[in-house]
Amino acid sequence: MRSLVRVLLGGLLVGAGVSHLTVARDEFQAQVPEFVPLDEDATVVASGVVEIALGSALLLARKRRSAIGRVAALFFTAVFPGNVSQWLHHRDGFGLDTDTKLFARLFFQPVLVAAALWSTRKKR
Repeated sequence: MRSLVRVLLGGLLVGAGVSHLTVARDEFQAQVPEFVPLDEDATVVASGVVEIALGSALLLARKRRSAIGRVAALFFTAVFPGNVSQWLHHRDGFGLDTDTKLFARLFFQPVLVAAALWSTRKKR
């Protein structure tokens, strides 16, 4: 079950990363908080590249999976302020067009953190 979650998470990250660079680039810009010192598009491109790298590592790496899982968990934690900013500033994106939907989405991020850690932990 852990392998399945790891593969699904890796695929999700690769897919999201590719969409950062292509079809959903504008949508992702709605999530960039004002305090990020980089241009919104540069931030979206950089985070997309990181997502592709992390997703690929989750899918392909045999060694150091637990370290990769911790890095993925840190990444999910690092992008959480973007989700909060999107909710606080009422910015639509990805069909999240109400405050209720944007707020509910905030509870998904801890699930991603937990999934990254759980699916990559070493066997006991």
